[in-house]
Amino acid sequence: MMDANDDRMFGLADDELDRRFAEAVRLANEAKIAMGVPLPMFDFDAKRAYLLHPDGRKEYVNAS
Repeated sequence: MMDANDDRMFGLADDELDRRFAEAVRLANEAKIAMGVPLPMFDFDAKRAYLLHPDGRKEYVNAS
């Protein structure tokens, strides 16, 4: 038998877990930028991975 709490984990609704996860990723990325560490990103249009440097420069990487 299903009840209203079946979509909850750790006492939190799925939407709240998604919001907290997204905020944690955002904060981790901000910390990396502040430390001068490039962020690994993916360009879906070009279908290529790149590093986004804190100065805004994109450095595309080759798959090896």
